[in-house]
Amino acid sequence: MNPRLLIVAAVLAALAFAGLVAGFLTRGGSGSDRDVSMRALRGKPVVVTFLYSTCRDTCPATAQQIRGALDDLGHDVPAVAISVDPGTDTEQSARRFLAEQNMTGRMTFALGRRNQLAPVWQAYGTTPQSVQEEHMARAVLVDARGYQRVGYPMQETSPDMIAHDLRVLESG
Repeated sequence: MNPRLLIVAAVLAALAFAGLVAGFLTRGGSGSDRDVSMRALRGKPVVVTFLYSTCRDTCPATAQQIRGALDDLGHDVPAVAISVDPGTDTEQSARRFLAEQNMTGRMTFALGRRNQLAPVWQAYGTTPQSVQEEHMARAVLVDARGYQRVGYPMQETSPDMIAHDLRVLESG
């Protein structure tokens, strides 16, 4: 079995809970107040990552890796960035971040209050941004049925790897 598939095996049971919680998160960067729902994205693979809009190093690099993967794939699949800095992230800052990364219309920035986001962070095995510690730079591919299938520490992946795994998920 592919070792990358084992990374997220421990949190598969939590995905259903994360999907329910994500239904309460506000969509940022699109100018809309509609909720982000993993359930609504079922039927195709989804890229989930964890970013904050004022980040100037790891978050832009993560967004560019995902952008490169979508470019390599040749078409977009849903991509959702979950805020890891709810005290700072706003709809305006999320829109600006997505525009700077050329991801407007290609990625949804899910915003919310800390109490809304914390269960999602926990379900995906990530941590929020803090003064003492940088958040985890990672992405997760969720399959068409809503199961977490592949997890990537961003420093150990490439757009080609992500695109390859998206093709595998789309074919199966």
